[in-house]
Amino acid sequence: MRFGFLTPAILGVFITTNAALAGPVAQSLRPEPRPVAATAPNTTGALSLRPTPRPADLNTTPVMSTKNAAFQRWVAQYKARAVSRGISPSVVNAAFRGVRYNADVIAKDRNQAEFKKQIWDYLDNAVSSDRVEKGQRALRRHNRTLTRIEQTYGVEKEIVTAVWGLESYYGDKRGTINLIEAMATLAFDGRRGAFFEKQLFAALQILQSGDVAPRNMQGSWAGAMGHTQFIPTSYLAYAVDFTGDGKRDIWSNDPSDALASTAAYLRRFGWKTGQPWGVEVRLPRGFAPTNAKRMPSAWAAQGVVDMNGRPVRDYGAAQILLPAGTAGAAFMVFDNFNVIKRYNNADAYALGVGHLADRIAGGPPIQASWPRGYDPLNFDQRQELQRRLKRKGYAVEKIDGIVGPNTIAAIRAFQQSVGVAPDGYPSQQVLQLLRTR
Repeated sequence: MRFGFLTPAILGVFITTNAALAGPVAQSLRPEPRPVAATAPNTTGALSLRPTPRPADLNTTPVMSTKNAAFQRWVAQYKARAVSRGISPSVVNAAFRGVRYNADVIAKDRNQAEFKKQIWDYLDNAVSSDRVEKGQRALRRHNRTLTRIEQTYGVEKEIVTAVWGLESYYGDKRGTINLIEAMATLAFDGRRGAFFEKQLFAALQILQSGDVAPRNMQGSWAGAMGHTQFIPTSYLAYAVDFTGDGKRDIWSNDPSDALASTAAYLRRFGWKTGQPWGVEVRLPRGFAPTNAKRMPSAWAAQGVVDMNGRPVRDYGAAQILLPAGTAGAAFMVFDNFNVIKRYNNADAYALGVGHLADRIAGGPPIQASWPRGYDPLNFDQRQELQRRLKRKGYAVEKIDGIVGPNTIAAIRAFQQSVGVAPDGYPSQQVLQLLRTR
């Protein structure tokens, strides 16, 4: 789970206006727990959101700084405080061996430029055909373990697999940065010093428990670890030893403990076995957006039915979510939707997890159309777009099919160079221009 200042407060809202466009959503797919808080769109119907680190950010070479001398003095003081609070001197010394001030971590913390991303663009990435197919393979490969986890915690294996897919691309992008170095650098830096000092101490407690060796405690620059990206304090509170080997190992190639820890977390916050996260629905003509929470049978009496025209089963009280206003898809969402949001307090993230889980289980794509205003690209075409932009000299970091702020900036720069409106959309029209210019 990640940090509140790295991800927008809420990536979508229960729309109560007839906004034509959805609020933009963060590009990152990894979660964080935060207190649930109400929010509303601004007067334009959009939220301006801060992105979190992309997968490309997780494997960069650290940049060291001349601030290292002052940092080492701070480390010496912190080590003494850690020992005074019960961490073994040998653990402290092993943890900080070779640790230096990492200017690259600070650069990433400072360079979280704001950008807008619509709900449909977010879901294009979160539930891409590649992510669905890879999730289905992961489910088959780990079916025995995931079935046991489902039986133990009551959280459906497709949901656990979907969280894994959004967190680390099924373990492919767990992060390779030394967590002690990253947390110490951010704690020393001072902007979020108290928070990262707490995470650093929790990391030392994990090392003292023997669950992981210092050299293997790796993750993202912001402190998220393992297959499902727990931060140290969340790990201490919720991680479990599912394999029974005496360690809560979320870092190794075996994802069992990480996946079980995710299920334990969701169960802890009220997951209801057998209740869907949500169902795509059709609304009656003239439906007035509302925050009301009703049983599906009551919604059916008002003309709200599933995409086959049938009433939704009474799984529990539900709300109607309109992430793009009345011009886009509508969903009847249940309590489990809000449980997913405890992992990341964002409607878009919960939609991504829920819909990816449905697709992994063999369900259909979202059937309603979005008010895109352009013809979208599929996953392979987005990769082609990135390759062509990079060949033309634009600053595209990685050919991964994920359209984040760098790709959007590159699209805009290319559009300006050929004299078309620089909207930054990853459209069929832009790809055709790249093929012909």
